[in-house]
Amino acid sequence: MTHEWRTSAHASAYLEHADRVPHRSTGEAVLLEELPADLRRVLDLGSGDGRLLALVLAGRRGARGVALDFSPPMLRRLADRFGSDSDVAMVEHNLELPLPDLGMFDAVVSSFAIHHLVDERKRALYAEVWDVLEPGGMFCNLEHVSTPSASSHRRFLDAMGIGPQDEDPSNRLLDVHTQLRWLREIGFVDVDCHWKWRELALLAGRKPGSDGPP
Repeated sequence: MTHEWRTSAHASAYLEHADRVPHRSTGEAVLLEELPADLRRVLDLGSGDGRLLALVLAGRRGARGVALDFSPPMLRRLADRFGSDSDVAMVEHNLELPLPDLGMFDAVVSSFAIHHLVDERKRALYAEVWDVLEPGGMFCNLEHVSTPSASSHRRFLDAMGIGPQDEDPSNRLLDVHTQLRWLREIGFVDVDCHWKWRELALLAGRKPGSDGPP
């Protein structure tokens, strides 16, 4: 993950456009549908300003969350959002490094964060997610993924209202199928892409041990 995210300018530029990402709220709604109804504890990887974690906790009353991020500007945003909330723990951590010991979780979620890692680290992180999930726990990754052609990528940029010069230099995009295969190899079941719009996709899998959601 590159140094850009440590700067206020880069973080602010992202947040300025985050709420205007087309169909993002639809992907988030589908993610919430995949989470256990009795969710007690959730880990959010690369929390940013806490947008996704706030949605999860609002949809699963009584749940507690752990927010991980390494960007000082984002950590300040997290503190602004959750600073007085005893149900949320904020942890400074760079996802390029192995996850710290945080205990076990009923769900692990992420939103447009893991694609900043190199592919080898992405797969290693998926295995670490498996290790911290309780039996029956869900992993839901709302992600920026690669497309199969340059023309498809241009259409995505056009739909986002940006040009090639505006792309995040820290992006390390990877296709959906490779990531789903990794999840299956690690041991996740019910692995699928539950939602997709151009280069945005919801990748999910469940750790065996419970019937999980219908």
